Amino acid sequence: MNTSARREPIAPDDPSLRTYTEPEVTALLGELHYYGSRFGIQWGSAAVTETTLDGRPLVDFGSASLSTLLNLLHLLRDLHGGRADAP
Repeated sequence: MNTSARREPIAPDDPSLRTYTEPEVTALLGELHYYGSRFGIQWGSAAVTETTLDGRPLVDFGSASLSTLLNLLHLLRDLHGGRADAP
């Protein structure tokens, strides 16, 4: 397990989330599929939705916010050991 410094979760109303574009979120979903599959976690139907919440894109796996995707991805990256061999 990675012993890097503790990372604070990203809040759903973090203003930086407004800067993400659909292609960037799609790339993050690709990373989520990559890291998640190594732990038996799969989201085959996850995709960026047309709907936004107060200007923030939503990810369609239960209409999760982008912050949920990023926080989950951070956890999976840490479990993966922080290696940079992602696609």
